[in-house]
Amino acid sequence: MNAIFAAAKEVCDFMKARHWRFCIIGGLAVQRWGEPRLTQDADFSLLTGFGGEEMHIETLLAAFKERVSGARQLALRHRVLLLKTATGVPVDVSLAGFPYEEEIIDQATPFEFAKDIVLPTCSADDLFVMKAFAARPRDWMDAEGLVARQGKRLRRTYILNRLGQLSAAVERPELVTVARLVLEGKPWRK
Repeated sequence: MNAIFAAAKEVCDFMKARHWRFCIIGGLAVQRWGEPRLTQDADFSLLTGFGGEEMHIETLLAAFKERVSGARQLALRHRVLLLKTATGVPVDVSLAGFPYEEEIIDQATPFEFAKDIVLPTCSADDLFVMKAFAARPRDWMDAEGLVARQGKRLRRTYILNRLGQLSAAVERPELVTVARLVLEGKPWRK
C-alpha cells in the first residue's frame, strides 16, 4: 500500500471518528481528477469555522506529531496545521471557515485510490479553483492536467465565478485571465 494513501486514510479515519467535516485537496485530489504526479504529502481541508480552530488543532496535535516547531501558533496565524504521521508522512490540514470552503467540503465525493483506501476528495471544479488561486507554476500545470483529463466535464462558469470572487477579494484579476486561457487549452506562460 502506498505510504501516502495509508497516511491519508489514517488521518481520514481519525477525523471521521470525531464526525468532523473534511476532504482531501492538493496532490492526492490531482491524482483523482488530473494528470497523476508524485506528491510527498496528504492535504486536507477541515471545517473548523472561526473560533473552533483551537479545539481541532489541540486534538490533532495530541494524535499526530507537529512537522515544524510552533505548528500550533503557525496554524492559528495562517490557518494551516503542519503535521506528520507516525510513519513520517507530511500532512497539511487547512482550517476551513469561509462559506466557499464549506461548500468545497460538502461537494466532496469518495474515491477508491487503492483496495480499502476510499478517501473523500474535493470536486475537479473546486480543485481547479484552488489551483488557480494558489497560482504557482506547479498549480497551473496541475490545472492544465485537470483540463486535459476532465475536458468538457469541468463546469467553466462555476469555476470562473468562484475564482472571480476570490481574485476580487485579493485584488488579483489576472488569475481569472490566466484561468480562462488554461480552460481553453491555450498557453498561459509568457
